[in-house]
Amino acid sequence: MTSPLKTGLFFGSFNPVHNGHTRLAEYILTHTDMAEIWFVVSPCNPFKVHAALAPEEHRLNMVKLAIASNAAIRACDVEFNMPKPSYTIHTLQRISALYPQNHFTLIIGEDNLLAFDRWKDARLIAQHYPVLVYPRQESGESIKAPFPDMPFTDLQTIQAPLLPISSTRIRQLIAQKKDASQWLHPDVLHYIYAHGLYA
Repeated sequence: MTSPLKTGLFFGSFNPVHNGHTRLAEYILTHTDMAEIWFVVSPCNPFKVHAALAPEEHRLNMVKLAIASNAAIRACDVEFNMPKPSYTIHTLQRISALYPQNHFTLIIGEDNLLAFDRWKDARLIAQHYPVLVYPRQESGESIKAPFPDMPFTDLQTIQAPLLPISSTRIRQLIAQKKDASQWLHPDVLHYIYAHGLYA
């Protein structure tokens, strides 16, 4: 009997995807037993304002460009055909039904863990899906689960290195016509300029 394929699900707007995202995925692949990482591009995040959000197809295309050299990382557009806003529990259930041969782990930032009790059906997620948490700032402290009564079946942390950049800052640099090339895959930067994104 074939063992389930251990797959990490990295949700995000990826607006745009940057080197911090891809380096985190590569680090997780190297330092855990996950065989794949899927970048799940979210068309509509319930917790974010959408004024600066590039069209979902553009964000998906940029992810594909950024990960093209690593076969263990793939782009996932499953949420594009789901009701909006996108709730993680619904996406997890849909992906699990579509890919029963995979064993999925939810990859989230420390800031998302701190707000985990606000997520729709958070307890259901905690009970049925492993969660891997990465730091979002250089605090030097270990990540701790803030909700002792949350029924996590498998909560792990990883001290992945961080890049001092965010998608918000990259959009600002591009809008100000400043150089953002050190933070973006060259093909992604070319795509942004070619389609007039974030200008």
